[in-house]
Amino acid sequence: MSVIDPAAVDRVRHQLVAVGKPPTVTDVARALRDDGVLLDATALLAEASNLFAELAGAGPLTGFLNDPLITDVLVTSPEHVWIDRGNGIERTEVTFPDDAAVRRLAQRLANACGRRLDDAVPFCDARLSDGTRFHAVLSPVALSGTCISLRVPRRQDFDMAALVAAKSVPQRVVPWIQAIVDARLSILLTGGTGSGKTTWLSVLLDLVDADERIVLVEDSSELHPQHAHVVRLEARPPNVEGSGAISLRDLVRQALRMRPDRLVVGEVRGAEVVDLLAAMNTGHEGGFATVHANSAADVPARLEALGQAAGLDRTAVHSQLIAGVDVVIHLRRDRDGRRRWSSISVASRTESGCEIRDALLMHNGRLCRGPGLAQLQRRLGDYAPEL
Repeated sequence: MSVIDPAAVDRVRHQLVAVGKPPTVTDVARALRDDGVLLDATALLAEASNLFAELAGAGPLTGFLNDPLITDVLVTSPEHVWIDRGNGIERTEVTFPDDAAVRRLAQRLANACGRRLDDAVPFCDARLSDGTRFHAVLSPVALSGTCISLRVPRRQDFDMAALVAAKSVPQRVVPWIQAIVDARLSILLTGGTGSGKTTWLSVLLDLVDADERIVLVEDSSELHPQHAHVVRLEARPPNVEGSGAISLRDLVRQALRMRPDRLVVGEVRGAEVVDLLAAMNTGHEGGFATVHANSAADVPARLEALGQAAGLDRTAVHSQLIAGVDVVIHLRRDRDGRRRWSSISVASRTESGCEIRDALLMHNGRLCRGPGLAQLQRRLGDYAPEL
């Protein structure tokens, strides 16, 4: 809790904002002294640091963003701030003075991203300079008060051994994952929000042979694979005038002209599904992509919905899915917040279209064979490991 008169804080805040550049802690401390705030050096530095966090950092949320274990920071009202350390959402003791303070923070973060956030445009979806994904909805559209959602980029370099150690995947499945990558099968990573798709995609990219060229397309840059030859492309939203946007579909088309050995789409959620499926059916083997789906069995319906919105009919989506996507790796998030591998599946043709059949899956804590195992083994050929 600040010991400084709120009116003095407001005066200093407006003075520093008027300068037009981010202040330093020293600037804040000097402005406080100039305003007549009389504190000993230690207290003054503490107050200056708090005000600096509001003016140039993420305010009360700054400490959370610096914690390597925290993946999400969520503000639902001035009194309710939540975090996720990987074990589910938990409430913190951090609060804001009022909704105006939350609104100021949201607008400043939006401004730092070059985005507009006000009563005319009361929501914003952007990425901060450190890679953190930022989303905000202002009140009164958000009835409980201005809401802020921050998805913190992965700061730990996971590998397959780390996933095994964390019990996210059984050791017996690892040879199959490596074989799928080595055999250059096209992979679709699926799962719900927060199930670990981005982490797994990064791990899989690290398994790619160093001689291969990866062209990576993302809506918001989150992946930093430890690979010798990566070209990274990032989509761009429209500016405040509503122009200058570069879509994922634009980038997928450009990526196909950049001689990729591995075409990677960070997340498929729109018209880019048409170009991705076309690429997987025209000689671009070994590609990777992620898509939101509640289960592996839901993948055809999910891609069908995306494809139809882009003008691709159901029959075409199912046919291209069967011919182009070799493997579906599904991930889940348990009720305890743990992210785990769920299954490896294959797409098979049926009378009604496409069906996803599990090859290997977890059932009641045990690794089991599924009806699609023989089909997966045929696709792997000599790469297929012993089960």
